[in-house]
Amino acid sequence: MDLRLPRLRRPRPRRALAAAAAVVVVLAGAGTWTAVASDDAPEVRRADRVMATGDGVRIDTSFFTAGPEGRRPAVLLGHGFGGSKEDVRAQAEDLARDGYAVLTWSARGFGRSTGKIGLNDPEGEVADVSRLVDWLAARPEVRLDKDGDPRVGMAGNSYGGAIALLGAGYDDRIDAVAPAITYFDLAEALFPDGVFKKLWAGAFVTSGGGCARFEPELCAMYERVAESGVPDARARALLEARSPAAVADRIDVPTLLMQGQTDSLFPLGQADAAARAIRANGAPVGVDWLAGGHDGGDPETGRLHERVRAWFDRYLKGDESADTGPAFRVTRTGGVDSTDGRAQLRGASADAYPGLHSGTRTVELTGREQRFANPAGANPPAVSALPGIGGSGGLSQLSSLGIGVSLDFPGQHARFESAPVTRDLRVTGSPAVTVRVRSTSDDAVLFAKVYDVGPDGRQQVLPSQLVTPVRVEGARAGKDVELTLPAVDHEVRKGHRLRLVLASTDLAYASPAAPATYTVSLKSGLTVPTAPGVTTAAAPLPAWVVWLPVAGAVTALALLLTGRRRTAAPAPDPDLADVPLQITGLSKRYARSADRYAVRDLSFRVDKGQVLGLLGPNGAGKTTTLRMLMGLIKPDDGEIRVFGHAVRPGAPVLSRVGAFVEGAGFLPHLSGRENLELYWAATGRPPEDAHLDEALEIAGLGDALARAVRTYSQGMRQRLAIAQAMLGLPDLLILDEPTNGLDPPQIREMREVMIRYAAAGRTVIVSSHLLAEVEQSCTHLVVMDRGRLVQAGPVHDIIGSGDTLLVGTVTPVEEPLAEKVAALPGVESAVRTDEGLLVRLGADGTAPRLIAELVRLEVPVTSVGPHRRLEDAFLTLIGGSA
Repeated sequence: MDLRLPRLRRPRPRRALAAAAAVVVVLAGAGTWTAVASDDAPEVRRADRVMATGDGVRIDTSFFTAGPEGRRPAVLLGHGFGGSKEDVRAQAEDLARDGYAVLTWSARGFGRSTGKIGLNDPEGEVADVSRLVDWLAARPEVRLDKDGDPRVGMAGNSYGGAIALLGAGYDDRIDAVAPAITYFDLAEALFPDGVFKKLWAGAFVTSGGGCARFEPELCAMYERVAESGVPDARARALLEARSPAAVADRIDVPTLLMQGQTDSLFPLGQADAAARAIRANGAPVGVDWLAGGHDGGDPETGRLHERVRAWFDRYLKGDESADTGPAFRVTRTGGVDSTDGRAQLRGASADAYPGLHSGTRTVELTGREQRFANPAGANPPAVSALPGIGGSGGLSQLSSLGIGVSLDFPGQHARFESAPVTRDLRVTGSPAVTVRVRSTSDDAVLFAKVYDVGPDGRQQVLPSQLVTPVRVEGARAGKDVELTLPAVDHEVRKGHRLRLVLASTDLAYASPAAPATYTVSLKSGLTVPTAPGVTTAAAPLPAWVVWLPVAGAVTALALLLTGRRRTAAPAPDPDLADVPLQITGLSKRYARSADRYAVRDLSFRVDKGQVLGLLGPNGAGKTTTLRMLMGLIKPDDGEIRVFGHAVRPGAPVLSRVGAFVEGAGFLPHLSGRENLELYWAATGRPPEDAHLDEALEIAGLGDALARAVRTYSQGMRQRLAIAQAMLGLPDLLILDEPTNGLDPPQIREMREVMIRYAAAGRTVIVSSHLLAEVEQSCTHLVVMDRGRLVQAGPVHDIIGSGDTLLVGTVTPVEEPLAEKVAALPGVESAVRTDEGLLVRLGADGTAPRLIAELVRLEVPVTSVGPHRRLEDAFLTLIGGSA
């Protein structure tokens, strides 16, 4: 039986509006208005309503507007799978302040909305979108293109991104879309090349509340495929009908596709397929590869929200001056910081989207014909990505221990290796290789992946933890198979090698349960795309980085002092010319006191590329130290050297320092740009040295730069302040309590830009009382107490060695299972906790093998990470005096 659902006709606006009157009603008493205040920003008005669809389903919605009365373009903002409309409230409010009428809603089966989950069923969730557009068309706040046809765009992440694409395919009234980390073909995403992505499929069902919460045909399909381990034609047809690919020829509106590089659920190939299809329809398409994804990493939330706003400014407001960014942009990692395991990010772009196979070159591989086993029951499985354990509490924390999670078992894989590359090689797109496969069974399932192998031959990196599954039918007679590997953006350094691994199992996928022997040999070299048209901007900071809500004005005081009388200073130290900061024996007594010290005998050093956190309880001497560093007060003893130059009030080297200590003061009647230009003019330095454009790109204020500062919210003032602190792109940036007054999303975005700023070879020193933020953003720490140094060093050294891991579990672990874990090789102890298990590794224990054993023992793992927190270490160091 063909279960493909019929496509809905795109509704004609007048007919749709008439239909809306019949089936879309506001339930009596369900509509409520609230106002959301935000300092000096326009007040946001919110109306909550429950809408009936006519088939017994009720959809919970919120409508946001701000500013003066009048019509404006509208935005429909969808949420991710398992979430609700509340997840996108902050973005909705920001868009409302930017002049849009924003409608959010909880999809069927989520939040307070009723109905069964249909995975964006054209007759369910997609039809609901058209009803919401009908409702917008009747609102006096919404601009109309014509009667019944509002000016409206759609945006959303994951599930919400797919409904945006589907909405554009089914309803002609959608004018622009901006989906993120979503799918184009759900069948290919969950059944790639005929292989069942069992862990992600199970995660879908679990996060949806169980199989019974889904439409019956979806539940039956999942149970059937999960039991057999093999997706059938009916299952593919069912998911294809719910995919944007089913209406690819109808999506012809400006589309911004933002896809995650660390995403084993919806990899970059999904966005590539969407880009090719939509561009073929003649619509403008932008493609943005962000650092994060469903498997964790940096979501770059602030930067992406700004880009979405600019996209809608151009294509909904008709603002031709809006900078929508390049046709293609990729956030690149400059490696992993050895101190904290976090990626160092920068940006690259191209004027045209290169696709996944641009600028290919061939890397020769060597290796004999190899035989390996598919074990009975496909157990133990190899480990690559672990869905559901990729967020901030899971695998990203393991990286701080210097541990990779990829695991291939001996006798269950073949590998082929290149010679060391003679120069750095940037891979941007999907590598490909042809191999010959034979099997003792009729069909074979292989998992292909490419490792970056270091010069020592042992340290391996699997870019973004991605693998390509392939089902080889008719393998008994032997078959040549062309493998297209996952799309990545990864730099292979000179002297490194590429290693192609073909495994018989993978934890995330279903493999044949019957034992078999596979024989594999090479038929070609590895074709590697290099995308030569994609280049990093000359400026070391990306052109579209996320803004940092922090401030910087005190630098002007130091700069203005440069014209005053200077005292004799020690000669520069050439050995410290490249060292941003070295403090030696620094002391400062309290006023009118001979023996009471604010700072006493303090010594530490800060190197390029570091984000150093200055920690200590109140009265520890942090602010006094920073004031001496900026030349605002003189030390009583010791010295401070910045790039080898001794710091004194008015010292010329202070021009290389940007600082924020007590908040920026702006003239409220002037615009943001005018304030920055006036500030720089007051320094007396040439205008071309300001690097104003770079600082404004970091701030991400967009059109707000032309508005008077008195209209700014607190977050916008902070963004302007950081732009001011970064004028001249100082080599050393000093921030004292920059997160005061900021909400959690603003704090997170500040963290992201601090990391990027240091990744460009500059240095950031931040004093903060938010220990969790310091732990995530800083590479090194200096801990002070009562004016003295308590400890200094890399974050992971101060927190601890990481030999104790906290294993989070879905349900409490029973004692017999905990005893089995404790008896594993390489495990010294395993203790049950409220969160799961506290596992202490022995000298020969490793986290990857622990994870593999936990999976084998069927421990319901949700997260794995180092147990000790910075807060624990900090309180230990200062004896609880905070």
